[in-house]
Amino acid sequence: MSQRIQFRQHGGPEVLELIDVPVAEPGPGEVRVRNHAIGLNFIDTYFRSGLYAPPSLPSGLGNEGAGVVEAVGEGVSTFQPGDRVAYGTGPLGAYAEHHVLPAGNLVKLPDSISFEEAAAAMLKGLTCQYLLRQTHPLQAGDTVLFHAAAGGVGSIACQWAKALGVRLIGVVGSAEKAERARALGAWATIDRSREDVVQRVLELTDGRKCPVVYDSVGKDTWEISLDCVAPRGLLVSFGNASGAVTGVNLGVLAQKGSLFVTRPTVAGYADTPERLQAMADELFAMIDSGRIHIETGQRYPLRDAAEAQRRLAARETTGSTILLP
Repeated sequence: MSQRIQFRQHGGPEVLELIDVPVAEPGPGEVRVRNHAIGLNFIDTYFRSGLYAPPSLPSGLGNEGAGVVEAVGEGVSTFQPGDRVAYGTGPLGAYAEHHVLPAGNLVKLPDSISFEEAAAAMLKGLTCQYLLRQTHPLQAGDTVLFHAAAGGVGSIACQWAKALGVRLIGVVGSAEKAERARALGAWATIDRSREDVVQRVLELTDGRKCPVVYDSVGKDTWEISLDCVAPRGLLVSFGNASGAVTGVNLGVLAQKGSLFVTRPTVAGYADTPERLQAMADELFAMIDSGRIHIETGQRYPLRDAAEAQRRLAARETTGSTILLP
């Protein structure tokens, strides 16, 4: 038998339950991984709450983890039992001792990267890779705005931007988080609890605003973010921490300077095994070089997944959070 977290109905963290299930056998094209560490991400709360719909209920939860291959299904030649692997694009069900998933969703994990590092970094690190290197390939000297700069994704983005020579302005929610973001490489910070974000962006950029704004908060910061984008610049909306952005009037983009908006996802960029592995390889190289340090701020046993999600939603965490089966 194997333990996993599931939920039978949408709701708060209290709907999560730990159950025993039979160890599943991988089907054709699938691999069974014994998880050594599991990543916790804000998107997990979207599936639990019902903002995003899982395929069916009851449902497992989690898209990210790292461990060792235990078994492979028919037709799988890229992996074999004993391989160290990691994944960050699902399918749902990572909150478990064992996870069966398509071989194409796995990447090979070098010995230099620990299971905990990989579980803490895969989804967040791949997100930073596509945001900074693909959605709008940043160049040294660029000045960008990044919301939630002290969080899991933001912590990696601050370091990656610094390595690229990019001036990242990090929006945070407290003086403590501002200090953390600067220590990680943010060029400047804005404490939204006591500062006007738009006004500070104008001051920091001499009125030019930013060619790119990265917003994972969603509803509460949508208008603020638009007002921070330079003419013909890009707003990258990649999360819904405060709720989904709805009722968008495209005419506003014209009024604010012929702006561009995109709503990307990891799956939209890591859409083939080759692209996924290439993105992961660049991430692992950044970690190996020391230019990115993966800080795991919190560790919880799998059974405490509900408490871990509660703290994440309450913004009581820093860096990455992992679950240990």
